Amino acid sequence: SLIESIQQKGVISPIVVSPLENTIDEYELISGHRRLTASVKAGLETVPALIYAVSRDEAAIMLVDSNLHRKNILPSERAFAYKLKMEAMSRQGYRSDLTSCQVGAKLRTDEIIAENSTDSARQIQRYIRLTNLIPELLDLVDEERIAFTPAVELSYLNEVEQADLVEEI
Repeated sequence: SLIESIQQKGVISPIVVSPLENTIDEYELISGHRRLTASVKAGLETVPALIYAVSRDEAAIMLVDSNLHRKNILPSERAFAYKLKMEAMSRQGYRSDLTSCQVGAKLRTDEIIAENSTDSARQIQRYIRLTNLIPELLDLVDEERIAFTPAVELSYLNEVEQADLVEEI
């Protein structure tokens, strides 16, 4: 349907790119992967693009933010997106380990992410826990064969215990 829409109306929302370091006229795609793929399949030779010179961490945050707003996103995709954003924000100097009740609590990284999300800080933590699941269990979560809350609890098992569980399933 996206290909058909692009054939009829063109690309309505520009893709977002960032210049690659040490190159001339080469760019990294930050946002708009599906639009670009659909545009190529629709036969377009050019697409509108916004160019932002951003750091790798800023690009990662932008990528995550653009993907988290998709309608159909698997729990595993949301989990790794939140983890990527949390790590990028931590490298940028956002501190999540400086809470002190004596001085007053500071915002933690998961709380900062939650401010622009439909998920709470605690829910973001739960999603990130899913990244500790072995791929076979994570697939079962994506297939809705294991519910989210039990999957979070299973993420505390070590890899051998998780593999044993998969064998039993």
